[in-house]
Amino acid sequence: MNLVKKKLVNSVIKRLLMILLLPLIFIGCTEKKVQKFESEKFLFGTYVKITIYDKDEKLAKTGMEEAFNEIERLDNKFNSKIKTSIIGKLNSDPTVPVELDDEGLMLFSKVREVYELSDKKYDITIGPLLKAWGFGEVGEISIPSKECLAQALKEIDFDKVKIEGNKIYMEPPVNEIDTGSFLKGYAVARAKKLMEDAGITSAFITTISSIDVINTKPENKPWRIGVQNPENPEEILGIIELNDEGMGVSGDYQTYVEINGKRYHHILDKTTGFPVRDKKMVVVICEDAFLADLYSTAFFTMPVEKVMKFAESDKKMKVLVVDKDMNILKTKNLDFFKK
Repeated sequence: MNLVKKKLVNSVIKRLLMILLLPLIFIGCTEKKVQKFESEKFLFGTYVKITIYDKDEKLAKTGMEEAFNEIERLDNKFNSKIKTSIIGKLNSDPTVPVELDDEGLMLFSKVREVYELSDKKYDITIGPLLKAWGFGEVGEISIPSKECLAQALKEIDFDKVKIEGNKIYMEPPVNEIDTGSFLKGYAVARAKKLMEDAGITSAFITTISSIDVINTKPENKPWRIGVQNPENPEEILGIIELNDEGMGVSGDYQTYVEINGKRYHHILDKTTGFPVRDKKMVVVICEDAFLADLYSTAFFTMPVEKVMKFAESDKKMKVLVVDKDMNILKTKNLDFFKK
C-alpha cells in the first residue's frame, strides 16, 4: 500500500472511530447521578417516611406515591380505629359476620399462628384492657380497680374470634379486635413490595416502630439504624445494620399513660391485667416488616428464655431483647454495635 492510500485509510478509520465514540462520549457526559428522594405522610396516627436512592426522579416519585397510596389503602381497609374499615365495622357489631377477602384471611391466619406460638399471650382482642388503662381516652386516668380489670380480662380471648369460610365474627363476651400490633408492619412491607415491583433498588420505609429496606444504600453501604435507649429515648443504645430486611421494635417507652408520676406502658399481660414487667424493649429483624412487627409484640409478652430459644432456632430471624435490668440479650447472628 502506498503512502497516500495508507493516509487515506487511516483518516477513514479515525473518522469511523469518532462517529462510534460520539454516543459513548455523549452518554458519559449526560449520565444521571444517583439522587436522594424523601417524603413523609401522616398515616396510622404517626409519620411514615420514605427515602429512595435512584437516578430516575420520575421513577422514584412515582414509586413513592404508589407506596404511600398502598399504606393509606390498608389503613382505611383494616385499621380498627377507623369505623368504616372492615375491622371497624366488625367491632361495631361483633356477632354479625363480616366478609374478608384473601388479603384479610392471610392476615388473620398469620396472627393466629403467632398467637399460638406465644402460648396465647399475644392477643389482638386486648382492646378492653387497653381502655381500662386509659389508652386512647381523654381526661383524668387512674389505675383500674380489680373489678374493672377482671371485667376487661373476661372480654379477651382470640379463640372466640371465628372465621368460617370468608366470614369473620366474634363470640361473646369478646367484642373488639385491635390491629395496632401488626397492621403498620404489613402496610410497610406492602409498600416495599410495590416499590420493588416498580424497579426501585434502594429504599427505606419507617414508621419508627416498623422499618423495611430495599437492598442497601448506594455503594453497597448498609442501612444503619439507631436503636433507642429505652431508659432515655433521646439517646442511642446501639446501631443495627439492615440489608433488604424488615425490623420491628416494641418498647415500654413508646406508648404509655402516666398515673401519679409513674409510667404504665401499653403492652399488657392478659393474665395479670398489668403491663409486662420483665422487658424494656424487643427488636426483631426478619424477611419483612409485617413479620417483624408481629413477632416483636408477641415476644414482648413471652418469657425471655422462650423468646431466645425460638429465635435461635430460626436462622432467618435476628432478635435483641433489653430486659427490665437493661441487660442486652441477642441472637448469635445479630451484629449490634453499642454506642
